[in-house]
Amino acid sequence: MIRVVFWLLLVAVSAQAAEKRSGYLDEAPATRAMQDDDSANPGFLWVQGGEAAWAAKAGTQQRSCAECHGAVAAMRGVAARYPAYDATLGRPLTVEQRINHCRQTHQGAPALAAESDELLGLAALIGLQSRGMKVQVATDGPARPFFAAGERFYTMRQGQLNLSCSQCHDGLAGHHLAGALVPQGHANGYPLYRLEWQAMGSLARRIRNCLFGVRAAPLDPTGEEFAALALYLAWRDEGLAVETPAVRP
Repeated sequence: MIRVVFWLLLVAVSAQAAEKRSGYLDEAPATRAMQDDDSANPGFLWVQGGEAAWAAKAGTQQRSCAECHGAVAAMRGVAARYPAYDATLGRPLTVEQRINHCRQTHQGAPALAAESDELLGLAALIGLQSRGMKVQVATDGPARPFFAAGERFYTMRQGQLNLSCSQCHDGLAGHHLAGALVPQGHANGYPLYRLEWQAMGSLARRIRNCLFGVRAAPLDPTGEEFAALALYLAWRDEGLAVETPAVRP
């Protein structure tokens, strides 16, 4: 029943998103079924870890996420509007960057390592609260220069292969490369479980792999440049549903 309801919701949201197409719709039936069934979706192993981390006291302040935010259900809508501009820092933050900022600022705890199970679990748990909601990020006001920087990165040719993100995910979307379908490159399911990785991974990991493929320098997942690119990608996702934790090949 869960599978049918979520599939109908996803199709309805995708129809409203006009030409935008979630990578979910391009996957094999078995992969879609794995994502749709919470009891079969491997990403929920990380979600369970995130639930434990949400309740655990950490840092010199010995405070938990729950002590500030209450039940994790209060995070509904957060992932749908992130990355978001932080006025104190003067830059946008991704969900993972926000988690680490909260740990350092409010818990007196060290930042969690990129791609660590605890960070992925917390990000997946927060993302799950917005599952089915449409992505809608703010790109105006003080966020505008960062949005423009993210767009420049997305359209800039780079690396030894002299390719841009847009050449593949806009110009070649729907075509095949070495037998694999080129997706539109939407980020509405991250963090997600990738069968190729046999593990959960972040958007930063996926982008790092793409940059490695074109022989370009990687981005720092904790940095401003990555947050700017993630903001632009979230703008491209607008109208699509949050799918966290998604499953991809």
